[in-house]
Amino acid sequence: MKNIHIFTFLGIVILAMVSSCNSDKNTAQEQIITILHTNDIHGSYNPFYAFEGNATAQTGDSEDNYMTFPKNGEIGGFARIASAIKSIRSKKDSASVLLLDGGDTFSDDLLSNITKGEVVISLMNELDYDMMVLGNHDFDYGLSRTKELAQMANFPMRAANVIDSTTNGPIFNEAYKIIEKNNVRIGVLPIAYRNTNLTGNPKNMEGIRFEQGLATIKKYLPEIKDKSDIIIVLSHEGMSVDKIIAEEIDGIDLIVGAHSHDFIRPPYKSNGTFVVQAMSDAAILAETELIIKDRKLMDVKTNYHFLYADEWEEDPEILEIVQDYRKVHKEELEEYVAIAETSIGRQYKMESPFDKLVTSILMDEMNADVAFMPGVGYGITLQDKILKEDVFKLIPHNSKIITLNLTGKQLLELLEQTATNLKPKDIMNTVGGLLQSSGITYTLDLSKSPDERIIRAKIDGKDIDLNQTYKVATHSGMLNGIHNYIQFAEGTNIQKTDTNLNDLIVQKLQEMKDIKFPKNMGEVTILGKH
Repeated sequence: MKNIHIFTFLGIVILAMVSSCNSDKNTAQEQIITILHTNDIHGSYNPFYAFEGNATAQTGDSEDNYMTFPKNGEIGGFARIASAIKSIRSKKDSASVLLLDGGDTFSDDLLSNITKGEVVISLMNELDYDMMVLGNHDFDYGLSRTKELAQMANFPMRAANVIDSTTNGPIFNEAYKIIEKNNVRIGVLPIAYRNTNLTGNPKNMEGIRFEQGLATIKKYLPEIKDKSDIIIVLSHEGMSVDKIIAEEIDGIDLIVGAHSHDFIRPPYKSNGTFVVQAMSDAAILAETELIIKDRKLMDVKTNYHFLYADEWEEDPEILEIVQDYRKVHKEELEEYVAIAETSIGRQYKMESPFDKLVTSILMDEMNADVAFMPGVGYGITLQDKILKEDVFKLIPHNSKIITLNLTGKQLLELLEQTATNLKPKDIMNTVGGLLQSSGITYTLDLSKSPDERIIRAKIDGKDIDLNQTYKVATHSGMLNGIHNYIQFAEGTNIQKTDTNLNDLIVQKLQEMKDIKFPKNMGEVTILGKH
């Protein structure tokens, strides 16, 4: 009887040991790695006010994923990002969390401009980012400053398809990085925007060139596969191109996207590849959980944290750093400008209220027949009290005002180019939004063939005369061929002023005192939308 009890006891012990081993084995096989990610911060270290039903603060009308804010309220800022990151890290194994940024990070804000990106990089260092891909606006202060900021950063700032003309290798030498989390090897391949040279001042990019992301991924993917269990492409190519990457290239587990300011929920999936993106302006912290078994990605689960003030407190340590940076320049940042009686936001691929206001001021001030601004995808919505830093959030760059003469034929070529930008034959050639304007009315029909897309183009109520010369007001960046608008540089009687556009707009808005919604909205009609 005694022996029976001994054998029974031994059997229970053995079963327990086997069960324990199996449990350990299953635990080792099934893991969750959390990817926290931001993108297109555009210098937004500080909160801004979002309006229910209004488009996102910056793009507003993405062709892939139109969205509006769910409610009114203050949102975003690094102090709230910090709170969200700390909260998530505290609930998880810190060794299983990766923090990435999709680029367009430190430009396009007055304090960021004053510090030439330092304020944003300093805050990112505090949050312990693991990697950032270089976006097209991350060269706005010139290549030498980008290199300085990369030295300041405690994390790698990379782009495999940005090629150093001297070495013919990737900028900062390193094309990708292998990051190990809980014994899972994660290969992160950073890809910049292929058309960066068409979005800013070419002088800022002397010494580097931009190659196609698709070709670059195909080049490095076999090498990364040999070193990784999970492969992430950290992409600043935009959602439309990210879809193509997913469809055409096998072996990518996750694309963490940027550039198009999209809010992708649920994740887009094609060919076994998931695509995620977290809007922009630090309004959202994205949490993407990778469900891994036997070192292979089985599924993803996403959680998007809208960083509203009534839901997230500001981290006191980060807030103190922000306030220390601001107090030195507080008087300039908070200079009073005017009151916006209605919300005046920015759109990207349709007429933009704020840009209509700017081009109207330009046209009147320069006594021009028509005024143009490039279609850009960043900024905030103005309402109530407007400060100088608010205006610079929408016109951050110190471009000079210029006037020139263009023929009616050249004007129609400009409009055809904006049609091509909105709906190119090859999606890889997509660059910029709608050419913003005042003084010119027309219908743009994207369903028609090139050279037939511009209908009923008029200036001052009269059909545009192909041979007549018209006076145009714009800014100096347009002379560089931004967004493929080469016609500006081909104009005659080009007059360059010493006046910065953003300074003039601040002055004119101060004179206006009360800003109303532009009366000349509706000059452009778009049919056959992309």
